[in-house]
Amino acid sequence: MEKKDLDWANLSFEYQPTDYSYVSNYRDGAWDDGALTADHSIRLSECAGILHYCQEVFEGLKAYTTESGDVVCFRPDQNAHRMADSARRIVMPPFPEDRFVDAVEKVVRANAAWVPPFGSGATLYIRPLMVATGDVIGVKPADEYQFRILVTPVGAYYKGGVKPVKVQVSQYDRAAPHGTGNIKAGLNYAMSLYPSVEAHAAGYADNMFLDPETRTYVEESGGANFLFVDKDGNLVVPQSATDSILPSITRRSLVDVAESYLGMKVIQRQVRFDEIDQFVECGMCGTAAVISPVGEVDAADKQVVYGMDHVGPVMQRLRETLTGIQSGEIEDRFGWVHKIDVE
Repeated sequence: MEKKDLDWANLSFEYQPTDYSYVSNYRDGAWDDGALTADHSIRLSECAGILHYCQEVFEGLKAYTTESGDVVCFRPDQNAHRMADSARRIVMPPFPEDRFVDAVEKVVRANAAWVPPFGSGATLYIRPLMVATGDVIGVKPADEYQFRILVTPVGAYYKGGVKPVKVQVSQYDRAAPHGTGNIKAGLNYAMSLYPSVEAHAAGYADNMFLDPETRTYVEESGGANFLFVDKDGNLVVPQSATDSILPSITRRSLVDVAESYLGMKVIQRQVRFDEIDQFVECGMCGTAAVISPVGEVDAADKQVVYGMDHVGPVMQRLRETLTGIQSGEIEDRFGWVHKIDVE
């Protein structure tokens, strides 16, 4: 199989169409068989539920080439499960989890020529999504939906290497207490766009959102979970009392890496904002970058500096270990790496 003629090492983190997407439609109470399609557009009625009541959920994962030449993706079963949970929360019919993984395999296999070679720093980004396509004018769930998976080759999230970033504490809330902050729905990200634009204009990489009920505890950024390291070398993972933090698959994997590969103690608890100056490292974790080290956190009346001139040793080891497992350079003890036969 001949790869596409792309400058793999200099790809941006932006969308470009590939050969095929995957599509399946839900009508009359059931999902159809689904199929690959070369059509990358969605045709909608002006009265489609997605346009009026924001019934939409999505996921994000990657396919990449390992050191041995295999094409793999990372824990797609977890994305399938989280997407099903997200769908149920906003009254959408969950796409069957076994079919989700099968669909990921199909669309990656069909676009194997777009999977970047090992060592290029690039990956094939996989974006499953589901939208309400049925007409609805009153406030209620739609009765028809479409599940799609698009793929696109993307460059490394960091150009020029992993470097610490600055974040600011947002004056806005990302999610409501006991709302939808713990599901991966587009409506949550829409809420973070305005404060994100403000943060970028002020020179910050992202926001640190505090809990929406008391504005006392650290929650997450606009698109990633936070991690901290205390003075004793323990990994401290913020938890939410009001179910307003997205359960990140990357975060969950890093917790297992910390405990099982690095022998660290992991403490998962609520983290007060007024204690973050007692930690020695901070990072944001997610699919795109794995870990983005945080060098500085700025609030209206407080500045916490972890160091803008270096990546903390714990965040560095965590990132290198997880990416090593993904690439096949480190033994996969958990069976996380899902091989896709592209021959």
